[in-house]
Amino acid sequence: MTTNLILQGLSTQRSDIDRIAELAGGSRIVALTENVYRVEDVRFSEALKAGIDGECFNARLDYAFTPAGRRLDDFGLVAMDMDSTLITIECIDEIADMQGLKPQVAEITEAAMRGEIEFRESLTRRVALLKGLEASALQRVYDERLKLSPGAERMLEAIKAAGLKTLLVSGGFTFFTDRMKTRLGLDYTHSNELEVSDGKLTGRVTGGIVDAEEKMRTVERVCADIGISPRKAIIMGDGANDLKMMGISGMSVAFRAKPIVRAQADVALNFVGLDGILSLFE
Repeated sequence: MTTNLILQGLSTQRSDIDRIAELAGGSRIVALTENVYRVEDVRFSEALKAGIDGECFNARLDYAFTPAGRRLDDFGLVAMDMDSTLITIECIDEIADMQGLKPQVAEITEAAMRGEIEFRESLTRRVALLKGLEASALQRVYDERLKLSPGAERMLEAIKAAGLKTLLVSGGFTFFTDRMKTRLGLDYTHSNELEVSDGKLTGRVTGGIVDAEEKMRTVERVCADIGISPRKAIIMGDGANDLKMMGISGMSVAFRAKPIVRAQADVALNFVGLDGILSLFE
């Protein structure tokens, strides 16, 4: 199968594109837009990928090796993590900030995303620190701090136009995923529910915890529901708890992700927005 190399950045220097294309040994360079280029007929190898990775990172370019002729509608589902993927914040860290506990909670969050703490344990510890907080703080986080990641709306518009379904599956909370579903017109969401009593957080979640295994099972359930194989799913995430669902996908995308995730994903977007995945299809 013929392989192409896609190079893209927020801004690009043609000299960087030419240098990397020469290293890749492709037959020609096609400018797709001002900042997106396709190097055609590349012979992929792990050694080549390692060399391209270093060159692109230094030039602040994202790259992907893609099969020639691959189309977005070859897939049937895009599944996304929420915190630090679809949106720019970690909601639980911002909730904790309302308690003056952001540094303590953020430290646990970071360790969990790097894979140093099992996610279930990390969530239990972090949520416990929120005990006694007024539940109204959740709305404040949504109103004042939650922002979509760059390119999110353009990506979703194209996904829907191509007929794909959308799933937001998160180790975060239903308060936010429910609002994202309505705001963005998503097809499916699944996340954790914070327990509230007398208008305050109890420091617990109700029901099962959406950890790495549950994220993977959710993707499998949704794929079964729409009648496709998980290999027809594009899965996007940034943390270690996304790796299991990414592992069953047909295309895994690490978005501004932790090193452990970038190393295992098919595609890593470090510089461009979420809509950078659209450049990977013909």
